[in-house]
Amino acid sequence: MIIQCQNVQKYHGAQLVLNSITFDIRQGEKIGLIGRNGCGKTTLFHLLNGEERPDQGQISIRKGSVVGMLAQIQEVNEKETVYEVLQRSFAEQLQWQQRLRELELEMSTFNTGTDETLWNRLLKEYGSLQDKFETAGGYEIESTIQRVSTGLGIGTGQYSRLFSSLSGGEKTKVGLAELLLRRPDVLLLDEPTNHLDMNAIEWLEQYLQSYDGTVLAISHDRYFLDAVVKKVIEIEDGEAFTFHTNYSGYQVEKETRLLQQFADYQEQQKKIKQMQESIKRLIEFGNRGTPPNPAFYRRAASMQKALDRMVKVKRPILERKSMDLQLQQNDRSGNQVVILEDIGKAYGERSLFTDANEVLRYGETTALIGGNGAGKSTLLRIILGQETPDTGSCTLGSRTVVGYLAQEAVPDNNKQSVLRYFREEAGLEEGEARGQLARFLFYGADVFKDITNLSGGEWTRLRFAVLMHRKPNLLILDEPTNHLDIDSREALEEALEEFSGTVLAVSHDRYFINRLFHKLWSIESGRFGVFNGNYEYYKEKQAEQALTLATPVSIPNQPKPSSSEGTTSRSSKPQSNGSVNGTTANSTSFRKRSIHFDWEKAIAEVEDQLGEIDAKMLDPLISSNAAELAELQKERDTVQEQLDEFYAGWMETAGQ
Repeated sequence: MIIQCQNVQKYHGAQLVLNSITFDIRQGEKIGLIGRNGCGKTTLFHLLNGEERPDQGQISIRKGSVVGMLAQIQEVNEKETVYEVLQRSFAEQLQWQQRLRELELEMSTFNTGTDETLWNRLLKEYGSLQDKFETAGGYEIESTIQRVSTGLGIGTGQYSRLFSSLSGGEKTKVGLAELLLRRPDVLLLDEPTNHLDMNAIEWLEQYLQSYDGTVLAISHDRYFLDAVVKKVIEIEDGEAFTFHTNYSGYQVEKETRLLQQFADYQEQQKKIKQMQESIKRLIEFGNRGTPPNPAFYRRAASMQKALDRMVKVKRPILERKSMDLQLQQNDRSGNQVVILEDIGKAYGERSLFTDANEVLRYGETTALIGGNGAGKSTLLRIILGQETPDTGSCTLGSRTVVGYLAQEAVPDNNKQSVLRYFREEAGLEEGEARGQLARFLFYGADVFKDITNLSGGEWTRLRFAVLMHRKPNLLILDEPTNHLDIDSREALEEALEEFSGTVLAVSHDRYFINRLFHKLWSIESGRFGVFNGNYEYYKEKQAEQALTLATPVSIPNQPKPSSSEGTTSRSSKPQSNGSVNGTTANSTSFRKRSIHFDWEKAIAEVEDQLGEIDAKMLDPLISSNAAELAELQKERDTVQEQLDEFYAGWMETAGQ
């Protein structure tokens, strides 16, 4: 057991947020924490992280366990670069490294004939510190940082940027990388997939699956929950309910529990009604006697005590209120809704995409996918007429009425209430406006909240309320599920399924894409592509294409597979300078095509080479020789390039 919560209560002012939270977490468990927005999930994280204390109950964390949580606002020095933030996780090792360099400098100028005792002391300190540095992975700091940052989509070009100059999403991504590099005993992740593209999400899933610590993740990404967690804790009505399964299993078990609880509730209500009627009759019988018979009163009192002691089964809510989104169109558009003709767009020397040719037809649901920064939002702005393409043209079809949901996490600071904002956007009287807002879960005093104080989920619901009122026939949605809880996502999915118009959406929510969209537009490596099918079919075809393009290679020093393994003979590559395992390290074609190559083994071998070179460079006899140091540095740069290439190849094949 690493964490135990017993009857935890927490108030925010006069509002009871967490009522009776009880659960246990064991070492190494991967847990999904789910629940509606505002149910207290983040509050529970702050309690587990020690930032807040419970008003009642007890939270026990195993002594010596390190808890790491991704902070919503990263606290850094204004002059700190991205790479310096990533290096925080290795602060102690870097201090040792600095001391080693100081000792090397001192020993390189030391005259051994003057004080042998001091020389021996320096050698002893140096040897001890070097052992500690090596054991703690000091020689792998750079490669470890590169592996994690590459996996999360943080390019080396960002390393020198000031952290304070990053966007909110970029800061969160760097903060997540820093937390993963720290490798705490307990990882608290609050919506870790919100600012990641699909490749980064899949990398994070693989990383967490093999993570030897405990993971507790708040997430509304149903694919992510299925891939990572083996236990689900749901916060509902201030209580915690545990399910020992992934998200798909939770859905089945939750429904079974609710139906059983409702049956138990109905059965108990029958029993309570019978007991109440029996008590009433006993009192009537006692009153009929002259004088009244006290035996009937005693039996009635005894039965009443039994009724009072009975543990009441709570009436389950079989269907909770969710966003009531009903999308309609005033008039249908023509058959051709969006026409892209040879569209290209670049910023400076960086080309986002070229030769985008496609026709979006009436009634189609199309998802636009690609990595962060690939140009998806730019293409949407071109379609909306907000940006001009460098080449080609974009035309909207006849009678097309566009409804656009931009990727905005925070509303403009214009000091408007929810009610006033909605009335101005929709042009409604107050009574009708309040009725419409109630359909989007804005009740009572909620309508008077300042829109600048809304959460991401509330702001998205409010914009959907405006969008529904405008009744467009073409919906263009940029990350519509971001910040929405699972219930609201399902309400959106149901509304889009019933919508008869055309939908074009940018999303990284794989469940959302797979359920609704039957055509995919992709922007990858500066190229625009079209694929007919849903996300699962798209991934299958990608894998088949990768297998077709793969060129089998032989890997020396590897045991030959037996015929029972169904492998084919492999042709060998000529070994040359800058190669590992007979494979040319800087061969891009090899990296792209060889999915059978043992990347992890090759990476480990190159990292060992780097370690050996670093050890030589720290040798006092060599460190004092500038020529030898220069040669070693040149050799190290070559091996580092090999390592970079192998990491890139590993990432590409992992994403296929």
